[in-house]
Amino acid sequence: MATIRDIAKQAGYSISTVSRVLNNDPDLSVSEETREKIYEVAEKLNYRKKTIRKVIRDIAFLYWLTDKEELEDVYYKTMRMEMEKLAKEFNLELQMYKISDGIDQIPENIEGFIAVGIFSDRELERLRSITTNGVFIDLSPDPRCFDSVRPDLTQITERAIDFFLEKGHTDIGFIGGTYPNPNTGKDEMDSRERAFRNYMKAKGLLKEEYIFCHRGFSFDNGYELMTKAIETLGDRLPTAFFVAADPIAVGCLQALNEHRIAIPDRVSVISVNNISITKYVSPPLTTFHIDIHEICKSAIELLLERIQRKRKIVKTLLLGAELIVRKSTN
Repeated sequence: MATIRDIAKQAGYSISTVSRVLNNDPDLSVSEETREKIYEVAEKLNYRKKTIRKVIRDIAFLYWLTDKEELEDVYYKTMRMEMEKLAKEFNLELQMYKISDGIDQIPENIEGFIAVGIFSDRELERLRSITTNGVFIDLSPDPRCFDSVRPDLTQITERAIDFFLEKGHTDIGFIGGTYPNPNTGKDEMDSRERAFRNYMKAKGLLKEEYIFCHRGFSFDNGYELMTKAIETLGDRLPTAFFVAADPIAVGCLQALNEHRIAIPDRVSVISVNNISITKYVSPPLTTFHIDIHEICKSAIELLLERIQRKRKIVKTLLLGAELIVRKSTN
């Protein structure tokens, strides 16, 4: 097995310099040529190959959400914190830009970007003019140019419906959110609602009156939508609901509890994300666990493929999810 001494001898640098380069010492001042030479020799000698990570500078993290949106959905806050943590492990010098900064504040000399949120056509055009080294998380707004990594929400939705069907439910409702189209300002249907409609229609079970949606994915939205469902449908309330996201589902549970509707004996609920609070609500929520660590890690790896390996072909990565069964279903 090669040692630092072996690398230093072949590269022509001191053991101290080689050690500090391979350990990414931030206080070491050497030329890029020196670093490249040491990395090249280390790779050639197969020295701790998996742990050698060159510092990648000038990576923009486009966090295109408002403070209110992050506050309403801890999913995105968790994603931001995970991305910041992984950036250190992968030696990415990450600079965060928020939607309030505006797309024109993104420097033209960035090496690449990772983006979360919804982007307008003008913003995408601006990004294309800067670099093709970009990865979107959760959405694929420009799959011809940029990579993306996201949960397979279509598969998740179909699995939730199949779970209900196996339990004998045929009256299945949907509660979810919509989002504003950044180009028109009008509400757009979320992919979970679209998948729900398509799959239930294919099963011959789709009932329009069982679908309740409104802009946003907050607790308040879920509470108001479930309250509307209860008041509108009365005794015709479905025996099961697939809910687009955990914050909405927590609001739904509160509305059901306040109206003394038994969960899961009268209404079963399945949601998506598995945020921490889902274990502690009443009853504990059955939900699909979205692995945020794996999503963020995959996004970084895709970006590094673009930057370091000069990959040209665009990739779209869909990740599955684990169903965590708790007491909101039977």
